[in-house]
Amino acid sequence: MAIRGLNHAVLWVRDAQESVRFYTEILGFRVVHQGDRVAFLRAPDSDNDHDLGLFETGNHERAAAAPGQPPVGLYHLAWEVPTLADLRTYAQRLTKSGSLVGATDHGTTKGLYAKDPDGLEFEICWLVPHDLIDDAARAHNGPLDIEADIARYGADTTGAVSRVGAAGGAG
Repeated sequence: MAIRGLNHAVLWVRDAQESVRFYTEILGFRVVHQGDRVAFLRAPDSDNDHDLGLFETGNHERAAAAPGQPPVGLYHLAWEVPTLADLRTYAQRLTKSGSLVGATDHGTTKGLYAKDPDGLEFEICWLVPHDLIDDAARAHNGPLDIEADIARYGADTTGAVSRVGAAGGAG
């Protein structure tokens, strides 16, 4: 069981539109999905689903976040695993340790959310192979059912590899 590397980062930001402008105009990221207070961006030479998520805190002041609102900064990092069998093993370990806080099927990715001993959140994810992604998968977002996904894709099917920096990445 091995973590391949970092898949994406998600940030809490004061103003999603301002952050989108910065990451697109200054660093060359491309918007792959955008809502009123959220945006998902892809790095210039990546074919990854997204490399950066931006979630607006709703606090446009340059001070600390309002009560009940998250502060600006890191929300979570996502670590990528090769197979659903690996994801299932991590789910078992994280559940046993009491650190698992959520599990979501994002359609194109399957994610476990956990917190480390300091309360820092991270994600462990498996990426659906590119040739198995269809419109239904792109539109899906709901609870994760690892056993159903194993039945569909296979426990040892190697997931898509995010190729940040790969030449000729998809747009």
